[in-house]
Amino acid sequence: QVQLVESGGGLVQPGGSLRLSCAASGFTFSLNDMTWYRQAPGKERELVARIGPFGRSINYSDSVQGRFTISRDNAKNTVHLQMNNLKPEDTAMYYCHAPTMGSWGQGTQVTVSS
Repeated sequence: QVQLVESGGGLVQPGGSLRLSCAASGFTFSLNDMTWYRQAPGKERELVARIGPFGRSINYSDSVQGRFTISRDNAKNTVHLQMNNLKPEDTAMYYCHAPTMGSWGQGTQVTVSS
């Protein structure tokens, strides 16, 4: 059974940083693209970042380019999202997603507020 478990969310002031993690199990993690999405209240879920199986292919949304960094550790079946210089508009529920598995985690809440 595919499982994705996110962690690392919380409340942070503008300009602060957070590091999200997603622990994956139940599939061959190292052969799959992994993504992070986010969804703010009243808004559609949006793709934040994507990383290819070996970490060489990476894409970011324009809104986070230069501030967020996606990475993965295939030995530990984990994917991370380092978020720096956070802004109030980054406030959202963040989800880990394995596109080819069609699986989603339960999400972790990120709130950026002073």
